[in-house]
Amino acid sequence: MAFKLHIPPCISNPTHPLHPPPLEKPLRIQIEGHHTNPSSLVFPQPAGPEIAKLAYQILYGRDVCLELANDMVMRDKYLGWVTDATPYRHIDYYSVTFDHLVPADDPDPDVLQINIIELETDDGPFTYGEAYANEYLLFTVDPADYKGEKVLAVLRCC
Repeated sequence: MAFKLHIPPCISNPTHPLHPPPLEKPLRIQIEGHHTNPSSLVFPQPAGPEIAKLAYQILYGRDVCLELANDMVMRDKYLGWVTDATPYRHIDYYSVTFDHLVPADDPDPDVLQINIIELETDDGPFTYGEAYANEYLLFTVDPADYKGEKVLAVLRCC
């Protein structure tokens, strides 16, 4: 069973102008923090475009419109490396970037950053994710709210 992607509402006061983003605003959206398993790694990750589509649906409240030029254009898929004694020893995360209505000639569009915070693994709780979330987010995270159901995705403003 696939988990639901959960993007909480903005808690900033006043709310951040890009959370949620206006449908008509050109925007580059980068999602990162998706934990990968190096032993079963393929590149590009097949889940990347699916994560982008899910985020798009949650942010804009609709599916991608294929008839609308530049509604969702995949820009980048990459692996994030962690240096640990030997450079590039293991892969820490996978990231995907897509554009929404960004003109092809725009060299510096506004960017919306979304971090996926993993609160559990196949083997049970992912305690580092809980500790990270509760230290750095502006709200308290209870992993029990996510267990077996949803994945926490947080916009940088929160």
